[in-house]
Amino acid sequence: MTAHPFTDLTTVTAVGEGTFTATIDPVWTIGPKVHGGCMMAVCAAAAQQAIGRESELAPVAVTANYLNAPDPGEVQLTTTVRKHGRQVALVDVQLSQNGRAAVRCAVTLGPLDAKPPRYQESLGVSYLPVEPPADAVPVTGGHAVGEIVHVAQGCQFLLDGATPFLSGEEGDPVNRMWLRPFADDEANPDTALLFALMAGDITPPVTMNQGHFGWTPTVQLTTYVRRRPAPGWLRVQASSTVVGETWFEEDHVILDSTGQVVVQSRQLAMLPKGM
Repeated sequence: MTAHPFTDLTTVTAVGEGTFTATIDPVWTIGPKVHGGCMMAVCAAAAQQAIGRESELAPVAVTANYLNAPDPGEVQLTTTVRKHGRQVALVDVQLSQNGRAAVRCAVTLGPLDAKPPRYQESLGVSYLPVEPPADAVPVTGGHAVGEIVHVAQGCQFLLDGATPFLSGEEGDPVNRMWLRPFADDEANPDTALLFALMAGDITPPVTMNQGHFGWTPTVQLTTYVRRRPAPGWLRVQASSTVVGETWFEEDHVILDSTGQVVVQSRQLAMLPKGM
């Protein structure tokens, strides 16, 4: 792994008209399979390439449907530009591996907000300290979570020390954490933006706080990117309002170091079998 692993992940190479390849390092996995948010970021990078490097439009909404779970290694990306206007572009992207479709994304590109919001309601995640406190839990390769969530090795990743499942307890389906790309990745504005997009799928499943452990496959995920993140720590909160017999939704809200909302996401996922 290099000093800029997320830049490496989101570097796509054109191999034909509207087609690209990318290489996904094993660090960008959950267990043996590629992390869903990372695939979304790769698809967004391909969409940007498809409309041209000179475009100032950025991915502001990405909707992904997950068909299969690919392995790390080379993947192929096929893009179709549906619209390329002055303010909005729409690009369909399919990520495949060895001829098998893994993800289909609809990517909307447009201008990002730069000024303070006209209105923003009070958010629970805003009460987290801007920087991780002393009792935050670093997730490294040797940590029990890090042994499965390998993504944590490609960035700085700390969980709130009060997270119930960390101490073997149960509680509300809410996770809070701090996240930051490595310095070389953070220094590249385009990489930092795609990293924030990926982070809309970053926390361990919130259902772990209710004793539901195991693979919780994401079926559909939609992520909104509101603005470019300022340098510094991202504060992340993931939560669920309804945990059903089979399905649960998980929402992410991500603030940058200035307290601005940079990412919002919602996914529909399945509880582990046998729960």
